[in-house]
Amino acid sequence: MQSTDLGNKESGKIWHRKPSPATREGIIVNIIHTTSDYLPKVLRFLNVAFDTSGDCLIAGDHQGNIYVFDLSGNRFHLVQRTAQACTALAFNLHRKSEFLVALADHSIKCFDTVTKELVSWMRGHESSVSSISVHASGRYAITTSSDTAQLWDLDTFQRKRKLNILQSVGIQKVFFLPLSNTILSCFKDNSIFAWECDTLCCKYQLPAQPESSSISYKVFAVTRDGRILAAGGKSNHLHLWCLEAKQLFRIIQMPAKVRAVRHLEFLPDSFDAGSNQVLGVLSQDGIMRFINIQTCKLLFEVGSLDEGISSSVISPHGRYIASVMENGSLNIYSVQALTHEINKPPPPLVKVMEDLPKNKLTSGGLKMRVTSGRAQRPARSRENQVQIRILKHDLAGGLENKENELSGGLNKKRLQILLKGYGEYPTKYRMFIWRSLLQLPENHTAFSSLIDKGVHMAFLNLQKKYPIKSRKLLRVLQRTLSALAHWSAIFSETPYLPLLAFPFVKLFQNNQLVCFEVVATLIINWCQHWFEYFPNPPINILAMIENVLAFHDQGLLRHFIDHDVTSQLYAWPLLETVFSEVLTREEWLKLFDNVFSNHPSFLLMAVVAYNICSRGPLLHCNLRDDFEYFFHHRNNLDISVVIREVYRLMDTTPPDIHPERTLSVFVALTKGQYPVFNQYPKFIVDYQTQERERIRNDELDYLRERQAVENMQAEVDQQKVEDEAWYQKQELLRKAEETRREMLLQEDEKMIQQRQRLAAVRRELKVKEMHLQDAARRRFLKLQQDQQEMELRRLDDEIGRKVYMRDREIATTAKDLEMRHLELESQKRLYEKNLTRNQGTIAKEMREDIDAYRQKVDLEERLFHRLIEADQTQNQDTQKLIEENLAKAEQACLNTDWRIQALHKQRCDDLQRNECYQEVAKLLRKNRRKETEVLNAMLGKEVRKWEEAEEKEFRLNLEREASALSDASRRRFLEQEIHDALEHAGQPRDAGDARCQSEQVASSCLPTTSLLSDISEMDSSTWSKLMNQKDFFCYFKFSNI
Repeated sequence: MQSTDLGNKESGKIWHRKPSPATREGIIVNIIHTTSDYLPKVLRFLNVAFDTSGDCLIAGDHQGNIYVFDLSGNRFHLVQRTAQACTALAFNLHRKSEFLVALADHSIKCFDTVTKELVSWMRGHESSVSSISVHASGRYAITTSSDTAQLWDLDTFQRKRKLNILQSVGIQKVFFLPLSNTILSCFKDNSIFAWECDTLCCKYQLPAQPESSSISYKVFAVTRDGRILAAGGKSNHLHLWCLEAKQLFRIIQMPAKVRAVRHLEFLPDSFDAGSNQVLGVLSQDGIMRFINIQTCKLLFEVGSLDEGISSSVISPHGRYIASVMENGSLNIYSVQALTHEINKPPPPLVKVMEDLPKNKLTSGGLKMRVTSGRAQRPARSRENQVQIRILKHDLAGGLENKENELSGGLNKKRLQILLKGYGEYPTKYRMFIWRSLLQLPENHTAFSSLIDKGVHMAFLNLQKKYPIKSRKLLRVLQRTLSALAHWSAIFSETPYLPLLAFPFVKLFQNNQLVCFEVVATLIINWCQHWFEYFPNPPINILAMIENVLAFHDQGLLRHFIDHDVTSQLYAWPLLETVFSEVLTREEWLKLFDNVFSNHPSFLLMAVVAYNICSRGPLLHCNLRDDFEYFFHHRNNLDISVVIREVYRLMDTTPPDIHPERTLSVFVALTKGQYPVFNQYPKFIVDYQTQERERIRNDELDYLRERQAVENMQAEVDQQKVEDEAWYQKQELLRKAEETRREMLLQEDEKMIQQRQRLAAVRRELKVKEMHLQDAARRRFLKLQQDQQEMELRRLDDEIGRKVYMRDREIATTAKDLEMRHLELESQKRLYEKNLTRNQGTIAKEMREDIDAYRQKVDLEERLFHRLIEADQTQNQDTQKLIEENLAKAEQACLNTDWRIQALHKQRCDDLQRNECYQEVAKLLRKNRRKETEVLNAMLGKEVRKWEEAEEKEFRLNLEREASALSDASRRRFLEQEIHDALEHAGQPRDAGDARCQSEQVASSCLPTTSLLSDISEMDSSTWSKLMNQKDFFCYFKFSNI
């Protein structure tokens, strides 16, 4: 059998060599899916489905991974990761590459195996979908859940119809009949209806079951021709219905070991025209039995008790069976291999008798003929002698091989060679090898009879002595020990039996039959002579161990003797726990791989080897408690070294002290019934049993007497309680009488007090009436006072309102003043605008004078223009800036004094304007009539400005006369400036400050009259540009300084 682990691979081969399934098992390949984490985990397959061809199938695990397995192409592919478990699959749609999957969120999705994309997403179920049935055309599908069934159109993926039911009646299954348009609906009340697919009209209903064999239907199967319906449930009966006649025509009773049917499916055959005769029945024990429904004979089985089947699907052509195992793996079976023996042709009716050859072989009266596969020729005598020798060798080898041959096709010698090479058996096949080595008979009937006897009385309170956390493990241990006790009475008295059986119970807790037979085989073979000195430890076995230890390590034995340590301390704890206390799980399994593969004396030699390998720590122990702790706890010891030491002891121990001389060879359990085990002192066990029975009877008598005494004591106590209750009742009555007398006296006193209080209340009422009259008078006075206060508040509110109105009028007046102020500002700006226009007229006159003057300086202008033409490649903005800087320098040189005077006049003007503004503000605050005075003051200021302008013009005329003296100086200045401009043409803006300084130095050399003369020659545009330049302000500041 080949095994394939998918791991994290998304594609690959299903098998790596051509499969050759065995006739008995028929397994082509076993597919498992494990993760590649640090601790590998098996991902369990849940569902599987074949396509219409039968050579391709899909399978989904519980994490939502869906794989496609192509059996004809020997390839598998991961087609989808849904991230949630799938509850049903369908792969027989009319589009071959699409499949349906029902998920745990109650939805159904359609995917494409080629593109791996989602085709559609269908919702509508409120519980998990249990089955998907596809019509023979592949265009319709029915999805079934516990509360509803829905019909889908797979072309549009729209829901056509929905089957609603009552809450009290659930749905078991709804499916299409093969090769027809009929829908079969099966309900939990065992009613079965047939519906027409197109019209959804009810065609018929099957009658009720007979009362003699009434079962609750759970699973259903229909033949390919749609004529026979098989139904089963929680019973070993199968009902076969004829859908044409609409009646039950056969009831098949399965074997007694079948208690419930989990799945039914017919095995298709290419030659039966759809009337399938072989029915596969999957029962509760995980075995799928294939029976002939006509002859009711069992043909073959699939699965076993150890490897049970969870669900199974048969391919449409009947070649393969895909089964999801209970361990989560996926098995693919070959139907041809399973039915090989069934389909074998009968032997020929005519047989030919052959004469014996002339040369006969005689060996012990046995006549045989040795033939090979080739054509036989007449054999010579020499050749015959050779054949005789080979035959004898084969006979001897056959006897030896017969002893070493094990069940399952294994060979003990080869297993021992494998074990010596690797030190242990493969983990995956260890249990199978152990079962083969121990030759377990698997007597189900005998074991069931032992289990049916129930829990033995000796192990009813097992959990008190051995408190195991796992309830399942405790239950399995209790059942195994009870079965052993029912098998042989000695085991109910053996105190160390739970310690002996516990590691095997923990290992085989999922298969109690194998667990019981392994422990029984261990007791029969490896526990020989253990019970001869019962209830004492096996002194003879311990003596053998001590003899072997004395031969191989006298020093260690002497150390044990010196410290009063006997074999019951250094050997018996290891034997009674079969090393489970001192070894880990892996070490224990490795040790028992060797124990089960060798003579029963191997276990005793293992005890000696363990002591010898632990020689160092043991020699350092001096206290008995240290020795006890050492042999009851795990130690730092390599089990491989111990096993090698065991093999050395087996080979080097003398025969006279070797345990093989005393212990018998391995004997397997008998088939059918277990052997009788009576290798123990029966009288002691019987005596102990009798004593225990006597003690039990004494305990029962004691308990009965104790019960009687307790009953009497209970009656006495009851009488005492009743007497005490009567006395208490009398005392309570007396106390109640006294209490009532006191209550009457108190009531009289209360009446007197109430009368007194009533008189006091009357007086208080009169006083309150006077107080109320006084309060009413005061309230009236207070009301009048409140009305007066309200009138005063009304007057205050009126006054406040008037004050508020006055404030609003004042605020309005203030806003009007602000508006008037803004109007004055606008008039001021208009006046300044007019002044600016007058200055423009003056500037125009100045430009005319400058033009007259420039006729005198043509030579300088020509030189200047040549330099400008040389710099035409520079930016126009840079040239304008140079010109403006040059003009600014000229004007700054000529007009320094004029600017000083102008600034002085401006300051005086500012002071006067401030005074005027203050006067205007005062006038506006006092009276609007003062506006005329402000206008008169402004007119006076205008007159003074005209006078100042005439004075400046007079001074300008004086300066024009002195301008001729500055021509030579200005020419030199221009040449120097042009030279500097050429040097700094690349960075005129950055060098503005430096030029400003040079201009200042140059201007300091010019006379004041020259400056005034040059400023008069500048036009108004040049003047406005100079006013906006940073260099002008820099120079102006320097001039002021």
